[in-house]
Amino acid sequence: MPIKSNFLFFSALCGFTGVAMGAFGAHGLKAVLSAEMLAVYKTAVDYQMWHALGLGVIAIFRQQFPEDKYLEKAGWLMLGGIFLFSGSLYLLAILSVKWLGMITPIGGVCFLLAWVYVLLFSYKSIDLLTNDSL
Repeated sequence: MPIKSNFLFFSALCGFTGVAMGAFGAHGLKAVLSAEMLAVYKTAVDYQMWHALGLGVIAIFRQQFPEDKYLEKAGWLMLGGIFLFSGSLYLLAILSVKWLGMITPIGGVCFLLAWVYVLLFSYKSIDLLTNDSL
């Protein structure tokens, strides 16, 4: 019986909303935002989509290693990064509230830490595979 996965749910939700936000930006905001703010908005969409895929990969690995704390931390940090990084850029581009740009780096740090945890998981997994094959 498959394990229920919060991260698969959030991967799908973030992927869905990323596509919707991308379409909204390309069609609804093209005439409203400056080229600079459209680029900011596109960056938000790009990072959301890549990290939605990252959450999906984490969800798949969590099926095999449901108790792994590195994967759990990576997933929550990745989701937090999507909200903080992409969310702040969406709001910055649409509302022109400049102070929101101060939140964006916190989301970037969440992304970096998430990938560090994925690295730690993969290093530990390689070690486990090496020991099993002896």
